[in-house]
Amino acid sequence: EVQLVESGGGLVQAGGSLRLSCAASGFTFDDYAIGWFRQAPGKEREGVSCISSSDGSTYYADSVKGRFTISSDNAKNTVYLQMNSLKPEDTAVYYCAASGLPWSVLPEEYDYWGQGTQVTVSS
Repeated sequence: EVQLVESGGGLVQAGGSLRLSCAASGFTFDDYAIGWFRQAPGKEREGVSCISSSDGSTYYADSVKGRFTISSDNAKNTVYLQMNSLKPEDTAVYYCAASGLPWSVLPEEYDYWGQGTQVTVSS
């Protein structure tokens, strides 16, 4: 059974940090790109970051570039999203997902999804 389990969300003040984790199981981790997406109330799901399965290259949305860092521990089948200098506009449910493509920022190109973890940044 494929599972992606996010953890690490919570409530933090503006300027603070959180580290999200995405633990994967049930598929060949090395063959999948892992992406982080977020969805705020009333807004569409947006791609935040992804890490390529082929060469470990990374992508960041402009809104998080320089503040967020994605990393992968293939021995643990886990991807992390370190979020620093958090802003109230980062408030959303954060999802991790796995894509069979080398990398993608399009939600429709992801095959498996976690249940999401809430991140709330207070001003």
